[in-house]
Amino acid sequence: MWKIPLCDLHFGPEEAQAAADVVASGWLTMGERTQAFERALGEAFGTTGVLAMTNCTAALHLAYLAVGVGPGDEVICPSLTFVATANAALTTGADVVLADITGPDDLTIDPADVERKITKRTKAITVVHYAGYPCDMDAILAIAERHGVAVIEDAAHAPLATWKGRALGTIGDIGCYSFFSNKNLSTGEGGAIAARTDELRQRCKLLRSHGMTTLTLDRHKGHAFSYDVVLAGQNYRIDEIRSAIGLVQLGRLAEGNRMRRAVVTRYRERLATIGRVHVPFRDFEARGVGESSYHIMPVLLPEGAPREPVMAAMKARGIQTSVHYTPIHAFSFHGSTDRVRREGLARTDAFAPRELTLPLYPRMTDAQVDEVCAALDASLRDVFPG
Repeated sequence: MWKIPLCDLHFGPEEAQAAADVVASGWLTMGERTQAFERALGEAFGTTGVLAMTNCTAALHLAYLAVGVGPGDEVICPSLTFVATANAALTTGADVVLADITGPDDLTIDPADVERKITKRTKAITVVHYAGYPCDMDAILAIAERHGVAVIEDAAHAPLATWKGRALGTIGDIGCYSFFSNKNLSTGEGGAIAARTDELRQRCKLLRSHGMTTLTLDRHKGHAFSYDVVLAGQNYRIDEIRSAIGLVQLGRLAEGNRMRRAVVTRYRERLATIGRVHVPFRDFEARGVGESSYHIMPVLLPEGAPREPVMAAMKARGIQTSVHYTPIHAFSFHGSTDRVRREGLARTDAFAPRELTLPLYPRMTDAQVDEVCAALDASLRDVFPG
């Protein structure tokens, strides 16, 4: 259907063989391949605290539980994020306080707005490394230390991205990663947690599997014959097939991110010729604060441009586009419940209706980038000639 899709999953014979090997082994549930995947992720991220999870939403929920978020507490997170960031906190019984973005050039959470919105009930700050670009972690950590609250990193977009040499997801108390089909590292569904301390890692490990002190693999190998349950945990385990695929995908990740950066560089050059389109994060590299994973390619349409007709015109030209994101406070539930505070989001409200996400994937060619940019220019001329 699409001449140029929004994303393009790169699975080869290596992933197929890895999955087939698991099936042939006769052991499908969380086991030795998951342990190998966790070790490899830890080496890549520079930490020993990684646990593979069934998905990033589960990782977020577990992270909130691990730092003690519950009824009566508040969690601050951006409104410009996928809804799971807030929903996972709401599921614990806590309330959510939505924070604004920094501005049109930096779509990550505004530390100053975070500090304005902290109350005595605040238990955690959740930052989102939007599009794979790091939040100002120095400012966030300083705020958290002053107020004695935990920091959760939603690093769903950001595997191998860094802030001042440290991998995103390993800087706060707990980081959460996504391995969904459209992510830089994909297992179809899947995710991971990186815990800052051994204590948090052990708590997450227990919460991941029903609070049980030994796992099925331990009993299968005869290392244990029974188990105790010490926490009211969940079943958020990953399986061996996805872990095996993840190991192969992890081997592709660094080169894939490098290729994404080249695509983004080309986009910036070509979009500069379309004067009415604004490109966030254009000067990120010049700031010298870290590395992005270049997960998505957001642009801002001219003020007043009708986004849906532009997207329809792009579709007619065979170009798939998307939106990242509808702000959380714009959804029916979150915009009406008293469990979500949604004041002071002027920059998010100004940005969100103008955001359009263009295709981005590692094997995208210069010719394809040029075609997308030409299609965007033509589509804007069609529906918004002013």
